[in-house]
Amino acid sequence: MLCTGELPDEKALTTLQEDLKSRSEVPSYVWDTIKSLPEGTHPMVILSIAILSMQRQSVFCRKYSEGMRKGDHWETTLEDALQIIAKIPSIVAGIYRMRVVYKKRILSDPYRDWGGDFAHMLGLEDPDEEFPNLLRLYMVLHSDHEGGNVSANVGRIVNSALSDPYYSLTAALNGLAGPLHGLANQECLKYVQSIEEKFNGVPSEDELKEYVWATLNSGRVIPGYGHAVLRTTDPRFTALLNFGKRVCPYDNAFRIVEMLFKVVPGILKEHGKAKNPWPNVDAASGSLLYHFGMTRFDFYTVMFGASRILGISAQMIMNRGLFLPIFRPKSVTFDWLKQEISKPSGSKK
Repeated sequence: MLCTGELPDEKALTTLQEDLKSRSEVPSYVWDTIKSLPEGTHPMVILSIAILSMQRQSVFCRKYSEGMRKGDHWETTLEDALQIIAKIPSIVAGIYRMRVVYKKRILSDPYRDWGGDFAHMLGLEDPDEEFPNLLRLYMVLHSDHEGGNVSANVGRIVNSALSDPYYSLTAALNGLAGPLHGLANQECLKYVQSIEEKFNGVPSEDELKEYVWATLNSGRVIPGYGHAVLRTTDPRFTALLNFGKRVCPYDNAFRIVEMLFKVVPGILKEHGKAKNPWPNVDAASGSLLYHFGMTRFDFYTVMFGASRILGISAQMIMNRGLFLPIFRPKSVTFDWLKQEISKPSGSKK
């Protein structure tokens, strides 16, 4: 769908699922690499290193060194992307089990779909069997967000130099790791938990309004609200909110998320500084992961990255198929910079 704009029919879907399963085995040296990293290594660093360690298997790199035609660039990019996507659930779940919760790695189940198998290998307690449904939703909602965000843009820029997907996706993940990008969901959850701690549970609506105003009056922002691009409620937030209403309506963190959605937009409109008073996807995603027992905040960006790899891969495939050139941003001189700084306020362009 991300590559063509069309959903597959049942036969195409089955073919893709079978293809991914055939590629899903992670090389033993990747597990050895993950085990060898020093204690305290951030899970995002481990994911980046794991993907980059497999670069030796890049079909794009090998074919390019053999003199591949430009018209074949998209096919070998697709081949590399499928190899990475197929292995991501095992790698991410393995990092979680081996380096976050220090438990034995759970092997893949060949009879489960990509998202369901991912949930299985993470090994979280799930008596109602709803975690696979959350992951299927989460992975789709976080997979693509156009090209202007840091991770997608970085992946496209690096790939435009004809660096293969292993290099490009690693670079994208390193951009995603920044606190102004992929860490947003954990900042939202921290805010929710600060409210729960302050009021020893779920506050009243009036108490929450007072807390939100206190946050704004102290010069801080409300995490998850005021997106720089969106000008309406993020439909991804709505999808996660509806999931939470069905699965965990009485969870304290989720109840606070729901209540924030009720009170924050009106307060931000009254406050007047936020161009967009509506929530984005980060305002709900962290609370749902936490509900299912994923309580290590430093792993949330890894989950985000596992999903975003889908969208960035699709963009790389399309860009190579369209023969897009290398990214070359324009530069300016110091003289130009001095002239711009010296212009009267309001006249700068």
